[in-house]
Formats: sequence, structure tokens, C-alpha cells
Amino acid sequence: MRHEQDRATTSAELRAHNLARLLRAVHDGGGQRTRAQLTRQLNLARGTATVLVRELAGRQLIEELASPAGVTAQQRARGRPTGVPSAHPEGPVALAVDLRDDSYSVAAFELTGRGTVLDHRPRRARSGSGMLADAAATLAAYRHDFGDRVVGVGVAVPSPVSDGRMVQPTLLDWHGIDVAAAFAPEPAGVLVGNDATLAGLAEARRGALRGVSVALHLHVATGIGGVLLAGGRPITGASGAAGEFGHMPLTGGDEPCRCGSVGCWELDAGTRGLLRRAGRSARGDRMETGDRMEEAGNIIAAAAGNPVCAAALRDVAAALGRGAGALVNAHDPEAVGLSGLAARVYQTAPAAVWSGYQSTLMRFRRAAPPPLVPSRLGDLATVTGAAELVFDEFLTPRGLGAWRESVAAPPEAESG
Repeated sequence: MRHEQDRATTSAELRAHNLARLLRAVHDGGGQRTRAQLTRQLNLARGTATVLVRELAGRQLIEELASPAGVTAQQRARGRPTGVPSAHPEGPVALAVDLRDDSYSVAAFELTGRGTVLDHRPRRARSGSGMLADAAATLAAYRHDFGDRVVGVGVAVPSPVSDGRMVQPTLLDWHGIDVAAAFAPEPAGVLVGNDATLAGLAEARRGALRGVSVALHLHVATGIGGVLLAGGRPITGASGAAGEFGHMPLTGGDEPCRCGSVGCWELDAGTRGLLRRAGRSARGDRMETGDRMEEAGNIIAAAAGNPVCAAALRDVAAALGRGAGALVNAHDPEAVGLSGLAARVYQTAPAAVWSGYQSTLMRFRRAAPPPLVPSRLGDLATVTGAAELVFDEFLTPRGLGAWRESVAAPPEAESG
């Protein structure tokens, strides 16, 4: 497959390609790289970089900030550009929605990954469809507030997603819902992903898995999901529903699962497994996801002084480790990220997780196993990943071509 640069046949196409490359590098670098660093990273001529930065600034995509700390007077004396291209205060915004069965959040992200949670609301509607309508109305209000700065919406959902639809959601009336259509009369510009997949994407771009070439990410809530990432990009399968690791028989059980299979890993290593082992499964079955997670957190917190909770935690920690080891054998990642309940279990009972992990690793891996890495982004991982979906679509020649074309005409200069 040829790269976009190989297909650029005119100076205008080459300029558009280089504008997208430069803005992508500004975004990926968090607005911390100087113009000189970006020029070297992208192998651009200094004059070309100057022209590109000027055009991006003129179109209110970036602003160039003053020299950062650490740039020496000698570097400035050599004439190297030391300004730092960063997000323009009136520049693009990606809106992100984290939809759960008991609540939803809306956040706004600028280029460079700076985000703000705008709203968090518990579920008030009695039905899942009513909650979707509430979330869509809240989102529409924020889209109006940000106006033409909004370049897209990313929505994270607690369900496998196949061709944009929830196929096994926690609420029955969400089954088969076209999520983009539910959130916008014109669903173009609304991108949808599984919450665990997007948490992994965020960790690869902004968190604990940044810079890892092949990474496995595991997210534990009521169930277990995750994603395999290569070069910071998720491998989501033929229809987008990959990463349902919790529905693999990794720990040898034979109990029936709500998914229709038997022996699923999440029955041993997820929240339901922890509640069952602590003798609270009957109560947990009547809870919303958020309450179930809170109850699981209470069990973990009580483990230091309660033998029943301590035994439950050890069992779940060992099951988490065994499943992670099996997945490492299958996927050969450099590191394994953990978020949600997985991170908390590992941080509270690392020895039990590590024992289970080592027990299922192939012998040749045990001397130097891929590290288990807790999330750095915590509860913000899911909305961060949803926003990254939007910027992946926007930071292309086509995406930039639709941005405020009337703000500033491109300068006449070579951009090769």
C-alpha cells in the first residue's frame, strides 16, 4: 500500500499532506515540541516548516508559544526556531461521550490532548433509550456552545460494537442501537467505540503505554475487555468487535455466561467473580454497574482486615494474572496495560496477580515477561480515547481541508 505522500502529485497535494503531518506531530507531542524539533522529526526543510507553521496559525489551528524552558541562549544564537506550536485557543475541539448504563459524561478536548469534563450526570430515565435521549440532548447543547470549532464527536459505549451498533450491551433496550444515529440527526462526524478499546487507545497515545510498539490493554469492570495495539493503533477486527477477552475460557471454568458461552474469564476475574467469591453475588446481580463497581471496591478495601474479602481478592487476582499470561502467549506484546478494576486489583494484590501471570506464561517468557502497567489516565481514559478517534479522522488532508477555509488563504510558498 502506498503512503499518502506517494500519491501526492501536485504542490497543493504535497502541501496538504505536510500540513496534516505537522499538525499530527503537534497533537501527538502534546504541544511540547519546538518548531526545530518538529522540523527534524518530520525531515522538513526549515523554510518549509516556517511556511507550514504560518499557514496553520493563520487558519487558527495552532498558535506558536514562546521558547520553552531548557532552550539555551546558544541554540537561539544559532538561529534555530524555538517557538512551540500548540493548540490555538479558538481551534478545533473534539467532543467525547462516556456512556455507561448508570451515568454518562461529556468532555471537550483540544488539539494536543488537553481535555475538560464538561458534564457528568447519573441516569435519570427509567429506560436505556430514555438515557440515550438525555445524553444526546446534553451533547447537542455543548455542540451549539462550541459552534464551528467542533470537528467531531466520539462516543464510548459499554458493549461490543459491530458496524457502529451495540451488539451485547448491559441494558437490553440498547441492543442493536445505531449509536451515531442516536446521538445526532446527521450521524456523520459521530464515531463510536467500545469503552475498553478506547481506554487502551488513550493509554497508548497519552498514558502508560505511550511509545510501546505492540501493547495489550485490559480493562476490568463488570466484565473484561481490552485491545491489542500496534504502533498506537487498535486492532479492532473485521467488524470492530475485537477485544472481548473476558469471553474467552482462559481460566478453565464451566459456568454459563450471559454472553451465551461457558467458562468465560470474566466470571472468575471480573467484578461478578469478586462479588461471588465474597458471598455477595445475589446482591450484586440486582445492582447497576456503578454500584457493583463500588461494592467491588469495598471488598478490595476490606481485604486487609477481612479474611473472606482477602481470599476473594487473592482468587480474583490470580485469575486475572492467569488470563493475562495466556493472552501474552497469544499476542506477544511488549507490555500489558491495566485499567479499571484490573489496575486496582494489581496495585492491592500484586503478588497474587504476578503468581497467576507467571504460571501461564510459556517457559521462555518467564525470565523477562512483559511488564504489567497500571493506567495513568484513570477515569479519563475512556473519554480521552473517544476524542482520539475524532482527531484520527480530522488530522488528515481531507479533514483539514474542511476546517474554516475562509479564515486564511494559504500563503504562496513552496511546501515540499
